[in-house]
Amino acid sequence: MKREIIQIDEEKCDGCGICIPNCHEGALQIIDEKAVLISDLMCDGLGACIGHCPQDALTIEEREAEPYDEIAVMKEMIQKGKNVVTAHMKHLKDHQEHAFLKQGVQFLLENKEKLDFNPVEIIQEVHHHSKPQNISQETQAPEPSGLQMQSGFGCQGSQEMSFQAGGQAEPAGEVVSDQPSTLRQWPVQMHLINPGAGYFKDSDLLVSADCVAYSLGNFHAKHLQNKSLVIACPKLDSNMEVYEQKLTALIDHAGVNTITVMIMEVPCCGGLMQLVQSATSKAQRKVPVKAVQVGIQGEILAEEWI
Repeated sequence: MKREIIQIDEEKCDGCGICIPNCHEGALQIIDEKAVLISDLMCDGLGACIGHCPQDALTIEEREAEPYDEIAVMKEMIQKGKNVVTAHMKHLKDHQEHAFLKQGVQFLLENKEKLDFNPVEIIQEVHHHSKPQNISQETQAPEPSGLQMQSGFGCQGSQEMSFQAGGQAEPAGEVVSDQPSTLRQWPVQMHLINPGAGYFKDSDLLVSADCVAYSLGNFHAKHLQNKSLVIACPKLDSNMEVYEQKLTALIDHAGVNTITVMIMEVPCCGGLMQLVQSATSKAQRKVPVKAVQVGIQGEILAEEWI
């Protein structure tokens, strides 16, 4: 499968920082007066940052996608210097990619004699790093001098988060005033999710049409609990070929165990089921798929493994 990712022309980049707030995933930062892609993992390739660059320093490159390799990324990052490595590792910590962060730390320690900087200083700084809480400051373009933006910049609404186990649903039939959420991660919209995020690995995946959760009163308690989630609307969403690629990556690279597809009874919703079937046919792994059709009044009309 092909993947699109941002490329930066360092000669054209003047470090103005205008692109930074327009990176939905916070994968761009200004370091040493240049824009740097500090997270290959988080770059979704949508290119929202490109139109905001006055120097035309940003382009999209299409390349063959491979499973995310933190060691390969670290080998590239150390060539860019201590500041870039620090920013990359803080970004992993901010997005709770603890497994990748551990790999990065191990790589630095194993190669400390070959580095031009002291990796222990980076590890200590990352260990004491906390995500900025002031959203208004995070979304401002920086002054182009030195290490200005070290983590968490970009659209707060699409910033990746793992909620671990999520909330615990109340027993079936029990009426409560506040039903806890069982959502385990963020974001959930198909355009914004990254198949390489740690919370998808070896998970049971729920692919849901946007309207399903509004129709089913027990969506969280019965259908979402203990699953990772992606949502889409086959009628209104654009550029849906990207969805197929991401679903294929979730099967082959993230290794999801099962896929449950929940669609509404309206005809246009069938496109989501077709999308999943197309992705599973192109994937190298075989994954069990369950189809669930929901009525517009909230009843389950059909449920079967296909």
